[in-house]
Amino acid sequence: MNRDKVMTFLKKSLRFLPDKSYIKLYYRLRVGRKLNMDNPTTLNEKLQWMKFNYRFPLQSIVSDKLLVRDYVKEKIGEEYLIPLLGSWKDYEDIDFSLLPKQFVLKCNHDSGGLVVCTDKDKLDFTKAKDKVEKSLKSNFFYIGREYQYRNIKPRIICEKFISDNGNVPMDYKIYCFNGKPDVTLVCKDRFSKNTHRASYLYYDQEWNFVPLNKGDEKIQNPKIERPKNFEKMLEIARILSADFIFARIDLYNIDGKIYFGEITLSPNSGFDPDIKSETDLMFGKKLKIPYWNSINRRL
Repeated sequence: MNRDKVMTFLKKSLRFLPDKSYIKLYYRLRVGRKLNMDNPTTLNEKLQWMKFNYRFPLQSIVSDKLLVRDYVKEKIGEEYLIPLLGSWKDYEDIDFSLLPKQFVLKCNHDSGGLVVCTDKDKLDFTKAKDKVEKSLKSNFFYIGREYQYRNIKPRIICEKFISDNGNVPMDYKIYCFNGKPDVTLVCKDRFSKNTHRASYLYYDQEWNFVPLNKGDEKIQNPKIERPKNFEKMLEIARILSADFIFARIDLYNIDGKIYFGEITLSPNSGFDPDIKSETDLMFGKKLKIPYWNSINRRL
């Protein structure tokens, strides 16, 4: 049994544990270190602390892939939204004859029920139905015990497929600490059938590659061009992250045309095993959580 299957089995087996017990055990299994929530110092630790100590309704709104559209429209304008083709409560309600040849189906409450259709004539409708309906039945909260997902009402949404020369575009994930954009994680070829092609690389604001993931030292000068209008992307990230002490703002950029992807408040649910321990600590120093600020004010 491979690692992913083991972790899936463990998540299901541990589901009925109380939140804090689940998080401490799963953190040890996933990250490989003991979790310290009494004195959190790393990003992963602080994201766990925030699950219990940093909660407000807007978190659920921006984590809902349907409701967040109104938030984005208000903050930066509708022109940055990928066109919405429809939303439904049940899969049977979808009339595929009305959809274009290319589209993307996903659920508003999780990150697993994604169906990218680049040719409707070749779509495996049975497989798509099984994937979406499985996602509809799941409660994403139980995977990482993230408060913001607990009460989202599941719906299916369909968006226009935005193409980069016929391919799924690169995903630019901008890490924002206390409302300030920092590094950008570039995700390339995530949906390639050749999974070894997929790459996840960090770049600083001058678009220099920074080796923040484990094994990055082996990478020599990765050739990913700085996106057009990158400064505008950073400005958008600053605006969309302003209401949160930490947020990752995901954007697409098609030859200078910027599209909003999503707002993620706790990447990998705070169980990121891929970043170096030094990176985890560096990110943690940048994130100023309210608890420590209040202590500092009292001292």
